[in-house]
Amino acid sequence: MSSLAWEGGELIDPVGGGRRWSADGTERPGRAVAAAFGPGFDRAVVSPSGRYAVVHEERGTRGVVVGLDGRGVLRELARADHCADAYDYPVALGALPDGREVLVHCPEEYNVLQVEELESGRRLTGGAREPVDIFHSRPAVSPDGRYLLVTGWVWHPYGVAEVYDLAAALADPAVLDGDGVLPASPEADAEVVSGCWLDADRLAIATTGELDYLADDGADDGADDGADASGRAAAPAPGANHLGVWSMSARRWLHHSPLGHRAGTLLGRCGSAQVVSLHGHPRLLDAATGALVAQWPEVTLTRRNGSYGAEHIPTPVAALSPDGRRLAVAQDKGIALIDLPD
Repeated sequence: MSSLAWEGGELIDPVGGGRRWSADGTERPGRAVAAAFGPGFDRAVVSPSGRYAVVHEERGTRGVVVGLDGRGVLRELARADHCADAYDYPVALGALPDGREVLVHCPEEYNVLQVEELESGRRLTGGAREPVDIFHSRPAVSPDGRYLLVTGWVWHPYGVAEVYDLAAALADPAVLDGDGVLPASPEADAEVVSGCWLDADRLAIATTGELDYLADDGADDGADDGADASGRAAAPAPGANHLGVWSMSARRWLHHSPLGHRAGTLLGRCGSAQVVSLHGHPRLLDAATGALVAQWPEVTLTRRNGSYGAEHIPTPVAALSPDGRRLAVAQDKGIALIDLPD
């Protein structure tokens, strides 16, 4: 299974043709979509309204906008092919403050972000551009539609995070070509591996560095998971192998704490100070302290740590319910449903 998303209390698999599962596990068929485009279509993102999805190739160049209301494929997409097999397809769906659902992707150049109306494809960021040399990946629109988080990379390679003001970008698309509003740079000793929104104001960023000597063989599953980082002195920005929380309104780091394990992909638990860390198995972390709240080692995950790198290690497939109470994780023989502690 290559995609999971919540629609109310049901789970949906857009890559699998829109198959659905109710809360009791009953499966309902959906309309086949990706089969007509070949097996390379292996990932999907769903719009905030649940009406649309983009089904795409994680390490390819093709994608399609799909109507999940039974209309099927609405339009085809493509991304720049430069190094496309080396990093995740950059695509995000979000809703602007006025309610319009938009698509963010890089259709022509790997380093040029474009914002389009989702269904029509009308471009909202036309005009001359002077982009910096960055491979945009894993974009995520903030819940209020005001900002765009990107966790991509620069050569040679090195993971970085940028946050852009979407409202300003719609008035002047060149805003998407600058350094953004997050004080991070490729020269810092803290390579970014993932990020997520906690709410409209706060975002969480995970870095790597100190644990790079650990092989992806389970060596990071030790007792360090429960280390309590509270009480450690604050610093201007997260250091190597840290979890940090940035406030857009305060324009500063609220917290950062060292981690005793790799963070992998992060999912923000809606409106809380907790994140789900997906690396080897799911962990629920306190974003303010880095402390382990709960973990589920019996639910196995891939050990992807960042948006670029080995093609044979795919991004884990998981989804948090809209209320943040349940985590769905794709497994080899089904779906693991985890009730998260309050």
